[in-house]
Amino acid sequence: MKTLAISLKIFFFFTVLTGIIYPLFITGITQLAFPSKANGSLVYKDNKVVGSKLIGQQFDSACYFTSRPSAISFNPLPSGGSNYGLTNSKLKTIVSERRKQFIEFNQLDSLAEVPSEMIFASASGLDPHISPQAAFLQVDRIARARNFSSVQKQQLIRCVNDCKETRQFSLFGNERINVLLLNLGIDKIR
Repeated sequence: MKTLAISLKIFFFFTVLTGIIYPLFITGITQLAFPSKANGSLVYKDNKVVGSKLIGQQFDSACYFTSRPSAISFNPLPSGGSNYGLTNSKLKTIVSERRKQFIEFNQLDSLAEVPSEMIFASASGLDPHISPQAAFLQVDRIARARNFSSVQKQQLIRCVNDCKETRQFSLFGNERINVLLLNLGIDKIR
């Protein structure tokens, strides 16, 4: 009985320590040191939350840059990919259809090289980034859809260049562009 009492005391002590005190302590530190990141890196427009820098969104309008495909329709709750292997015929069909759709939507030459992120979904299905190459392939479509003049088209190209994010720590990953931030930026072009 004495052993049981000691075990319960230790259990409750560590439950309170690791389940309540430690999470509150870490939450407090992150709220003080990195409030934006701790709250989900939310993006505001006109004092309304329009998304997060960390979670991709679907943009179907010809007036906006499109995100990479998502196997989960950008639903953050069941985050994940399709898990189709490279030899799976369904994946080959999906990739072929996505390539065709990207070329038709952007009115590109049928032999155009489509960046891989525009035809393959990410592992999480929520990647908010595309490559600069994928963004530049969409510039003409957006300029046509918005009836941009040549000056406004140059502003659009400048906006794409301004939204480039460099490699992390100059080592990891590639140059990338956050689609949500880019689309908010092009809304400012007049």
